[in-house]
Amino acid sequence: MRERQEPERCYALLARDAADQVERHLPVNGKVVVDVGGGAGYFTEEFRRRGAQAFLFEPDLRELGARGAKPPEGAVVADGYLLPVATGSADVTFSSNVLEHVADPQTFLSELVRVTRPGGLIYVAFTNWLSPWGGHEWAPWHYLGAERARARYERRTGTPAKHTLGVNLYAHHIGPTLRQVRAREDVTVVSARSRYWPFLAESVAKVPGVREFTTWNLLLILRRCP
Repeated sequence: MRERQEPERCYALLARDAADQVERHLPVNGKVVVDVGGGAGYFTEEFRRRGAQAFLFEPDLRELGARGAKPPEGAVVADGYLLPVATGSADVTFSSNVLEHVADPQTFLSELVRVTRPGGLIYVAFTNWLSPWGGHEWAPWHYLGAERARARYERRTGTPAKHTLGVNLYAHHIGPTLRQVRAREDVTVVSARSRYWPFLAESVAKVPGVREFTTWNLLLILRRCP
């Protein structure tokens, strides 16, 4: 809730937590980590602190410079639909809170899978539309309609909203996303859970309907098949 006021503290904490989640399944020391859509580089820097060879690919120059400083060394401006990365070259392909900003999630996920080596991990976490935070800066008023929520935000703050539904924010849901990844033959689902819940995290994500509201943010950890 204090992301806007304390971004350094917020994203440093989130990066540590995300790296811990990855390392429950694969230690990253000495591994190649591809951070797709990692913004200003908090996640990339955390993986590097843990000994990984981490590389940041971010399509938005404004996000790369969001901290008012240089992004991590070697950062590349690149589209997640077509990464300039060799097939099977990453031990971990990482994407945090990007999928909800992608119009074609199937193609995006396929590209994450492509660059991951057999046996490697794909980490995908996203804020689902019916989550209390699904509307991002104009949540929770998105439950009353995206346009109404966006207009309310602009009236209240006097500034344009960062996100527009159908332009840079999309209404993705947990059920269809799980069905899509489970239908794939090139990955297996290692974990599907609420990213932030400290308890019952996997149980919450198993209940159709209820999970769309209570999961808040779905975390998928996939393993690339041979």
